[in-house]
This record gives sequence, structure tokens and C-alpha cells, in this order.
Amino acid sequence: MSNKTKLILLAVASLAFALAFIFIDLGRNWDYALPRRLEKVYAIVLTGGVIAFSTMIFQTITNNRILTPSIIGLDSLYLLIQTFLIFVFGSMNMAVTNENINFVISIGFMVLFASLLYKLLFKGEGQNIYFLLLVGIIFGTFFGSITEFMQVLIDPNEFLIVQDRMFASFNNVKTDLLLIATVLVVIVAVYSLRFIKYLDVLSLGKDQAVNLGVDYDYVVKRLLIIIAILVSISTALVGPITFLGLLVANVAHQLFNTYQHKYLIIGSVFISIIALVGGQLIVERVFTFSTTLSVIINFIGGVYFIYLLLKESKSW
Repeated sequence: MSNKTKLILLAVASLAFALAFIFIDLGRNWDYALPRRLEKVYAIVLTGGVIAFSTMIFQTITNNRILTPSIIGLDSLYLLIQTFLIFVFGSMNMAVTNENINFVISIGFMVLFASLLYKLLFKGEGQNIYFLLLVGIIFGTFFGSITEFMQVLIDPNEFLIVQDRMFASFNNVKTDLLLIATVLVVIVAVYSLRFIKYLDVLSLGKDQAVNLGVDYDYVVKRLLIIIAILVSISTALVGPITFLGLLVANVAHQLFNTYQHKYLIIGSVFISIIALVGGQLIVERVFTFSTTLSVIINFIGGVYFIYLLLKESKSW
């Protein structure tokens, strides 16, 4: 079966799951339920596409299929921002209650952190991408420690609000943010088109990419900023999802078995949509909201991550 045929089948499956989610048990009050289901499906599709796209690019840059953008510490920074706002200003402050203001603050600080981190690390000669990952892990641990310290001191009632933002939830997607999130994603997607052509070469490694004429530092810094913006958008929209990107990117690699990113990126996006929409459909219709999709994804993703580690260790 050709890769184009696989893409068509994935597209059909994505559409089928989306239609099933929208129309199953719609009821008589469709004029009320239909617009809300459409918004929810659109938010899930947007989030899934953003996570798949950013993870695929990140794994290509790092030449490692067990890493995700969350290793840089952006998820930990998001939780720190939410905890800090409630800890300092209270849960009734506009920065907390107004979703648009909170969205802009979260994205602004996360992108600013990523930009400063990249600028400092790429300033000197000889710094490689793995040093960036090491620094990102350290910052992530540091942010997590500060967050836990403030959560211990915070008012118990306000901690419930913090706790609600610690886990990704597709049961209560912030649909009010869809317009601004869509505009940002479109702008970033258009900007990233000029760098997509380098991904096939970057997958060969830094030395080979440089030998083939790629301005490695310039391209990688721009791609990392794109990743930071996309991860910030998805995290601010639904919350942190650690293992979704790991799952869909590796499944795409195994399914298409190619180095060409025109198949890998589109395929991973469709796989992400199938996983999220289909998973949310099961959570709502089978488990009747007794659990959340993020818990299932993190559980399956954690097991799959261990499998990948054991698989890589055998090849060493």
C-alpha cells in the first residue's frame, strides 16, 4: 500500500470519527448541542494537529524519537504561571478569570522563555541541541519545585482552581479562545512553510545538513521558536499533554516508514485527530465521563515510552 493511500485512509477515518462524535446521540435539541459539539471537535482537531506537527519537527531536529517538546520545560512553566497568578493575585483576578488575558499571558511568557533560552544557548560556538535539552530539563525541574512550593502555601479553595489547570481536559475545552488560537496557528503555519523543505535534510544530522548547504543554526532556531509557540498554544488551550506527541509521531514513523516529512507530518496530524476524537468519544459514550482522555493518553504513552526505551537499549 502506497503512502498516499495510507494518507487517504487516515483522512477518511478522521472524518468518520469526527462525524460520529458530532451526531451520535445528538437528541432533539440539536440547535443547542450541534454548535457546541462542532466547537469541541474543532478545538480537539486544532490541538491534535498542533501537537503532532510540533513533535514531529522537534524529533527531527533532535534526531531522537523518544523526545517531545515538553522536555524543554514549557509544560512546567505553564503550571508555574497559573500557580503564580493565583498565588499572588488571587483566583478572582482578571488575569485568572478572563480566558483571553490568561491565554495571552501564558503564551507570552512561554515564548519569551523559549526565545531567551535559545538565544543564550546558540550564542556561543560549539553548543549543540543536546545541551539545550539538558538545560531545558533543569529549568523544568526548577519550575516544578517553585510551583509545588507555592501550591503548599496557597489557599485550599484556590488550589482546586490550580489543580483543574494541572491536567489536560477535553471535557471543558476553552472554546472562547478558538479564534485567537486559530489566527496564531495560521500565522505560524504560513511562516513555517519556508522551513519545511529543510526537514528531510535535517533528519540526516547536523554534519550532513551543514555539508549539504543548510544554515543549520538559523533554521533550527526558527524551528524551535515555531515549536515553542505551537506548544504554548496547545497547552494554554487544553492543558499539558505529555505523551500524545510521542505516540502519534512514532506511530506515523512506523506506519509510513519513510524519511519524507510531507507524509510524516500530515500522517501524524491525522493519527492525532483519530486518537483524540476517537478517545474522547469513548470517554463520553463508554466511560460516561468517569475518567479523562488525558489520563488514558498519559498511561498508554508512558507504557509506550518504556517500550521505546527497551527497544532502543537492545539496539545499543
